[in-house]
Amino acid sequence: MNIVEFLLPGTTELYPFLLAILAATGFGLVGSFALMKKTVLAGDVMSHIALPGLGLAILFRINPLLGGAATLFIGALLIWKLEKTTGLSTEAMIGVVYSASLAVGVLITPSEDLIDALFGGFQKLTAFEFFIGTLAGLLIIWFIFKYKNQLVFSLFSPDLASVSGINISKLNLWFLLVFALTIILGLRFLGALLVGSLIIIPAATGRQLTHTLSAFLTVSSLVSVVSVIAGFFISRAFNLSPGPTTVTVAAIIFGLSLLKKKI
Repeated sequence: MNIVEFLLPGTTELYPFLLAILAATGFGLVGSFALMKKTVLAGDVMSHIALPGLGLAILFRINPLLGGAATLFIGALLIWKLEKTTGLSTEAMIGVVYSASLAVGVLITPSEDLIDALFGGFQKLTAFEFFIGTLAGLLIIWFIFKYKNQLVFSLFSPDLASVSGINISKLNLWFLLVFALTIILGLRFLGALLVGSLIIIPAATGRQLTHTLSAFLTVSSLVSVVSVIAGFFISRAFNLSPGPTTVTVAAIIFGLSLLKKKI
């Protein structure tokens, strides 16, 4: 492989590569608010809710992402509804749905396809899949910047937010759905096992390095994007799996962040 081939993704890799970068931006933004909501570990847990849908899609020979998306959105709605009716925390409801989903997913996913479902990869994308993925990524970014102030308000002063006319329950539902959409974008190249890591680690790094909300969101997204780009090229150079490589790069950046002062 010459230097040009190494630096420039091939035609089969270009769409997944570009979509992964866009998804990484969403990971950083959504992960930042998940960290502030103290539900950042939910990203790791919610990603496993996709497993039953992935398994069923593989069994019936349809696009696995469609199956994963279906169960993730159903799971998000179920978590929101159970949280409202039981009064238990979001984390508790996610844990319940996660446990059941993981068990069912492992049972029905064919063993030969389980590794791909768990760890992902930069598989070929059609132009239509790239278009839909791009729309989803832009929607995530638009939602965070559109509702940034309302999200912050509802986090730190929920009573005042309610008095100000913010429907916190509906806002939480929309955030859960955007959270699920973010995970769906990452399933293809990170897999169900690792996609939550790119929500957790860049956000933790951004929080470690920054004082202000704008800097927090920016640094979290940059760390996520750099991790994806570096993970892609390192995995190509050494013939490694891109998902674990990307998460390893993110973890190294977090480790280095512990040595730096906040900005």
